[in-house]
Amino acid sequence: MEVKKVVKRDILESEFIFIFEKEFREEPVTELLELSLDNEAVTVNDEVRNTVEGVFAHLNELDGVISGLSKKRAIDRIPKINLAALRLAIYKIMGKPDKDYCAIIIKEVVDLVHKYAQDSDVSFVNGVLGAYSRSLKETEK
Repeated sequence: MEVKKVVKRDILESEFIFIFEKEFREEPVTELLELSLDNEAVTVNDEVRNTVEGVFAHLNELDGVISGLSKKRAIDRIPKINLAALRLAIYKIMGKPDKDYCAIIIKEVVDLVHKYAQDSDVSFVNGVLGAYSRSLKETEK
C-alpha cells in the first residue's frame, strides 16, 4: 500500500480544525467532537476522534517538543493556528516515524496552514517541522 493513500486530506483537515477550535472552547474534547457529529463541514470518525483526543492527552509532551524546536518564539507567543498545525503533525509523526510518512504529513499540514493562515505562518510551521524531521533522522543514526 502506498503511503500517500494512508493520509486522507479531509481527515487531516478535520483533525486540524478540531485541534484549533479546542484552543477557544471550554468543553472537553469528547464533547466538542460530539457537538460536531451533525456538521457536514467536518469529518468525525474514529480516526479523527483518536487523533484529537491523543493530541490533548499528550499536550505537554508535544508542547515540549515544539518549545525545543522553536528557538525564536516561546510557546505562548506562537499563534494558535500554528500551534494546532505543529501539534497535529508532531503527534502524527510520533505515532509513525517512517520518513516517507513524515514527509507527507509535513507537506499536508503545511498546505493546511497555507489555506488557513498567513505566509509567515507557513514559513514558521515548515521550519519547525523541518527541524523536527531532521531531529528524527539524527536519532536514527
